[in-house]
Amino acid sequence: MLILDSNTISYYFRGDPQVVPRLQALRPADLGVPAIVEYELRYGLLRLPQDAATPRLAALAQLLRPMHILPFDSECAFHASRIRVELEAVGTPIGPHDTLIAATALRHQATLVTRNVREFSRVQGLQWLNWHEVL
Repeated sequence: MLILDSNTISYYFRGDPQVVPRLQALRPADLGVPAIVEYELRYGLLRLPQDAATPRLAALAQLLRPMHILPFDSECAFHASRIRVELEAVGTPIGPHDTLIAATALRHQATLVTRNVREFSRVQGLQWLNWHEVL
């Protein structure tokens, strides 16, 4: 399973030529989205004026509807705590939301699709793809 990071979905909506064809080539049922990613996207949209936010929230809901929304559960909590402890021990922590996203990907043994390679590459055992690399 591929799990989408917030930036991947944001670039999809911006019409990014590296992201759009790759996402459209996949079946939505084969994609997962961590609940924390949905939160990040909704939060960002709700900060916009209502006339701009409303159609974008509807488009986001339509995109996410056939995908698997992955909750943050006890197993995710286990992975997140391990990630945080390991990265803090070597002085290279990542952001709290990214910790939760990485933990969700690890819990589901999935590959995270992200542009944020700088942070996610530090997470031991996490598989990731950067769709912004030229095809």
